Amino acid sequence: MFALIALLVLIGAANTAPIIAKNVLRTRLSRPVDGGLCFVDGRPFFGTSKTWRGLAVAVLAPAIIAPLFGFEVWQGAAVGALAMSGDLLSSFIKRRLGLKPSSQAFGLDQIPESLLPAWVARAWFGLSAWDVLGLVIAFVALATVLSKLMFKLKLRDKPY
Repeated sequence: MFALIALLVLIGAANTAPIIAKNVLRTRLSRPVDGGLCFVDGRPFFGTSKTWRGLAVAVLAPAIIAPLFGFEVWQGAAVGALAMSGDLLSSFIKRRLGLKPSSQAFGLDQIPESLLPAWVARAWFGLSAWDVLGLVIAFVALATVLSKLMFKLKLRDKPY
C-alpha cells in the first residue's frame, strides 16, 4: 500500500509542478514543446500549453520527492517523464479531435498520464495490474477534485 501511495504522490507531483511553475514564472521559459509546428492535419502537435518548462519541472519534482519514499532519483524522474509522455499523448489526441489547448476531455486528461507511468513502473514499486487500475481510478478522482480546488485558489485558469 505504501508503494501505491508513493507512486500516486510522484505522479501527482509531476502533474502539479507545471502549474506551480506557471504561476511562479508566468511566461518566462514557456517555450512550446512542439515549437509551433503543425501535424499533417494542419493542427498543432500539442498546443501552446505544453512547454519545455512544464516538462522539465514535471520530471524534476518527482525525482526530488522519490528518495523521501525510499525510491531512487532516477525512478522519480522516470515516473515524471512517463506521466508527461501520457500527458503529451492526450494533448496530441485532443488536437486531432479539434479540441483547443487546455480544453477539458474527462478521462483523456487523466488516464494516460497516470496509466503509462504506473504500468511501466509497476515492477519497481511491486504493484499488480489491479494496483495499477486502482491507482488510475484514484488519480482520476483526486485530479478532478484538486483541479477544482486549485481553480478556487486561483492557481489554475480553469476548474479542470
